[in-house]
Amino acid sequence: MSLGTTAGLRAADESLRASLARAGASVDLVRASPVRGPRSLVFSDYALARAAAAGAAEAIDARTPRALIYSTTTAALLWPRPGAIRFDATAAGNRPGRHGLWQRPLERRRLRQAPLLVPWSKGGMAEAGARRPDDATLVVPVPVEPSGPLESERDIAAITYGANPAKKGLDRVLEAWARVRRDDELLVVAGTREPIAATGVRSTGLLEPSEYRALLRRARVFVCAPRREDYGLAQLEALADGCALVTTASPGPYAALPIARALDPRLVGDDLGAALRAALDEPASDYGSRAAAALAPFSRAAVDRLVAERLLPRLLEP
Repeated sequence: MSLGTTAGLRAADESLRASLARAGASVDLVRASPVRGPRSLVFSDYALARAAAAGAAEAIDARTPRALIYSTTTAALLWPRPGAIRFDATAAGNRPGRHGLWQRPLERRRLRQAPLLVPWSKGGMAEAGARRPDDATLVVPVPVEPSGPLESERDIAAITYGANPAKKGLDRVLEAWARVRRDDELLVVAGTREPIAATGVRSTGLLEPSEYRALLRRARVFVCAPRREDYGLAQLEALADGCALVTTASPGPYAALPIARALDPRLVGDDLGAALRAALDEPASDYGSRAAAALAPFSRAAVDRLVAERLLPRLLEP
């Protein structure tokens, strides 16, 4: 049961469907009907949960599935039948204060009731705070692969992903870039609808995934300063496509953060400008090869093995 409210969630849900199918399962990916209404998270989450419950109930009646997976804890809040819950982060982490007034207590109940929890990362499981036996949890990352041959000449100095700009800290990226940019260096901002009028910055607007990944293959550095990061799929994709990752040490189950620290600690910290200059002026010569090795557990082959050998048997347990 997919909410599909972001491009990342839609891609993650489709990749899991495909992986389960390659393991021999018959899988239906059911998407909740689009929801329009108040922008408040309290009300929009309720509308999304209702839409997910309606979609799940209809699919259950039509198909009588042996197993259910709810993608995100929001999709599971009003479930018509218990099932596994797959999530990058929880309302306990990304719905603080009044934004998660009703979601957090119900989420805790659903996390206890679910027969299996399938977080994207160990950080997501830790943030959930659910005490479960080992056989009731399984971390299954979203697969990340290079999108094509890496470019030998990288003509874009830096790139960032600007969807949800406040959460992703786009203002902090632009401030740092304005301070440390040199000569004709270019920062490309992808994924935002708003034009950006700043020297040395080009906004691409919304792009197809293939177009965006092609830009990653041309960029030397991926830079971001999220105020909270639920996973960091864009950062992992950037690493897979040969970018050095410059980032702040943001809160949340940020799967790319420990990888970035291990690859080059100079590029992780609060001084985004200094990290940018280090990445552009003194890049580590073996950064790319070590990044590829660090991403091996995220490969499609590795995730397929995990799904076939461990996830699918657990889903089908009586």
